[in-house]
Amino acid sequence: MGRVYATPEQLSAWTGQDAPADAVRLLARASEDVEDAARTAIYDVDVQGMPTDPDVIAAMADATCAQVEYQEAAGDDGTGADDRWGSVSIGPVSLGDRRGAPAGAGVTLAPRALRALTRAGLLPGVIW
Repeated sequence: MGRVYATPEQLSAWTGQDAPADAVRLLARASEDVEDAARTAIYDVDVQGMPTDPDVIAAMADATCAQVEYQEAAGDDGTGADDRWGSVSIGPVSLGDRRGAPAGAGVTLAPRALRALTRAGLLPGVIW
């Protein structure tokens, strides 16, 4: 398992509900999504690669919880196997997801996760 930026307790506090039974797995998957989104961000880390600045730590935790909340609301189990095809054409082959992005375009980041990362300055070039 890679770096995980939030705990089930933080998820529960974020949503105001008990964390789901598979919260550890969901948080691990959401952490991957958040880390991918912030992959060009520059911040100090410890030897395990975890952020050391309290503001960055909080932003990564908030973004991770927001990502889980978003995926849960959308019925996504975090595996990436959700139904993404909103339209399919056969000739000359055109596949698209529900949001109009091309197939394989990656993970949809939750709006609140995007906001947490942007406000912390972790998404260079994005103005909030």
